[in-house]
Amino acid sequence: MTTGPTLGVEEEFLLLDRETGLPAPRVGEVQAAAEREPGLRREEVDSELLQAQVEIATPVCSELDEAASHLVRYRRTVAAAARHAGCRLASTGAAPVADGPAVPVTATQRYREIRADVARLVDEQLICGMHIHVAVPDREAGAAALGRLRPWLPVLVALGANSPFWEGRDTGFASWRTVVFGRWPVSGPPPFFSGAAHYEERVAALLATGVVADRHQLYWHARLSDEYPTLEVRAPDVQLDVESAVTIAGMARGLVATALREGRRGARPLDPPASVLQAAGWHAARRGLSADLVDPRTATPSSAAEVVGSLLERIAPALKEFGDAGRVNAGAQRLIRNGTGAARQRAAFARGGMDGLVDLIAPDPEQPA
Repeated sequence: MTTGPTLGVEEEFLLLDRETGLPAPRVGEVQAAAEREPGLRREEVDSELLQAQVEIATPVCSELDEAASHLVRYRRTVAAAARHAGCRLASTGAAPVADGPAVPVTATQRYREIRADVARLVDEQLICGMHIHVAVPDREAGAAALGRLRPWLPVLVALGANSPFWEGRDTGFASWRTVVFGRWPVSGPPPFFSGAAHYEERVAALLATGVVADRHQLYWHARLSDEYPTLEVRAPDVQLDVESAVTIAGMARGLVATALREGRRGARPLDPPASVLQAAGWHAARRGLSADLVDPRTATPSSAAEVVGSLLERIAPALKEFGDAGRVNAGAQRLIRNGTGAARQRAAFARGGMDGLVDLIAPDPEQPA
């Protein structure tokens, strides 16, 4: 067994009022409360676009077990800090209920400018994702790897679907977050990139239009990070539980590692048309794992279990080498058997209405398990 590329996981969460379940703009209070939680520092609880969102990020990790231990710690301690601020930490890709005035943006000049420019879109950005950073040797290798893994990103959308409710109703989608992000000018599957120069050429062309304010608004399902030497996979919603998050993180690392190896060998990449990938991603957001998926190898429908199995087969050598095979395969089978977060949210709503749903996505630390 060898150590795979290092990875880091970012998780975004919603803050919901403990009494109403509505988004609660209290990130500042949660950050202040974090200073009083043992093992948690204020700076480890970051703000996001809206004041009803928080973000955490693991340190650089070598193993999935290491990432899991950080995610468990963060979820437990940030949930406790949220309780002290009169709210609950919600692990869902979209706010299930929103009512009344818009949640204010975090008080930075950049966020204020975005709000002034696209007001309604920002007001409805009550969505939360999980981002997996996987180390790459350099931007040349990273851009080429991005081109090779892009056909499989819709499968990660399906596996990570955890946002079926919006404005108190079932949207009919497993990942409504993906649909909301799709309204921005640059989103969804990235283009094919042959290397770093090609990547920068495409980014420069987008910025030259004046439509995209900066590189941070390249909301592709995967992109090269401008802050770290990593390829950042952004396709999944934030997950209901840590084990699902770790499963998808392991898959993402396996995909990046496999793409890097193929690049070194000069293997010919899959390059489906952008329109096919767009349709595959939309369908994955619509159905999650509850129906068929578009098989990246054939661009035709296959059962979700078969397509996920194909992904696992593709990354099997990397998973075995890194010692991740048992955990990732078991986690994938659990998602296929028990359903995605979206399926579990719908089951909770069917059993207990909105109260039951909120109890699932934002368990109250004061209540016994």
